[in-house]
Amino acid sequence: MDQQLQVFVTVAEEKNFTRAAKTLHISQPAISQYIQNLEQKMDVSLLDRTNKYVRLNPAGEVFYRYAKEMLGLYEQLGRQIRDLKEEAAGPLKIGSSFTFGEYVLPHVVADFRGRYSRIEPSITIENTQKVVELVECGELDVGIIEGGILGEKHVDVTPFADDTVVVVASIDHPLAAQKTVSTADVESECWIVREQGSGTREITDNVFQQFDLRPKTLIEYRSNQVIKESVEAGLGITLLSKWVIRKELMCKTMKVIPLSYPPIKRKFSLVLRKSKFETKASSLFRQFLLQQSERLSTIDVTAV
Repeated sequence: MDQQLQVFVTVAEEKNFTRAAKTLHISQPAISQYIQNLEQKMDVSLLDRTNKYVRLNPAGEVFYRYAKEMLGLYEQLGRQIRDLKEEAAGPLKIGSSFTFGEYVLPHVVADFRGRYSRIEPSITIENTQKVVELVECGELDVGIIEGGILGEKHVDVTPFADDTVVVVASIDHPLAAQKTVSTADVESECWIVREQGSGTREITDNVFQQFDLRPKTLIEYRSNQVIKESVEAGLGITLLSKWVIRKELMCKTMKVIPLSYPPIKRKFSLVLRKSKFETKASSLFRQFLLQQSERLSTIDVTAV
């Protein structure tokens, strides 16, 4: 059954029998036979077929979601059995939102690999919302996000470290020369922000609401790097984690704007699927990450 599921999922994702056959290294007639047998077993058609494409019908959409989940469980089962027989080894699928994933996680993974060399991490970088979805459906072993989430029934969220976010501008920006900056001063600026669904956008919106900020102009990007380049070019100001701008602060191409209200804090959080099963690799990484909590919360990122 697991082979049929793998064939079906590959056809659904490739949207083409020929490409699916190449991906799985089996013949196209064999692909067709697998799908036919599966549809007969389920007593329902799962795919709409034309000469140009293959796509999921409503029954296929439902089947695809469960097939992906079952394949993930098969993989976890195999890894659990291997873990019982030998030391921790094999793949570890880590997902992270952009701030932690691009600026903190590489250092964490390097230290982790130094201790557990047989574990092979792979990293997926997405915004917070997408990371939670991938953990929930079993495509990731562990997720790391900025901030928290509410009302999720299928994942556990554990805060493990503090993050400080600051408003920054180009070193040449007029606000960078001021000793204190008021709400009115930053409200009139062009704000460059992350997209909806990201942890950084969530805290940006929270800051706007908390301090009754109504910026006249917003420019939205999906990339922290593009935001930094835009700020350095003088396009506007932004709110980012100190981890994200540590090099720019050291090189003095950006400056933190000294606002008249207290530092803005949020949490880095660990996301795990609610399940009785956890691979040894995932368990070791979780424990390792929680052990880094104090170091990650107190480190002077401008000195990294």
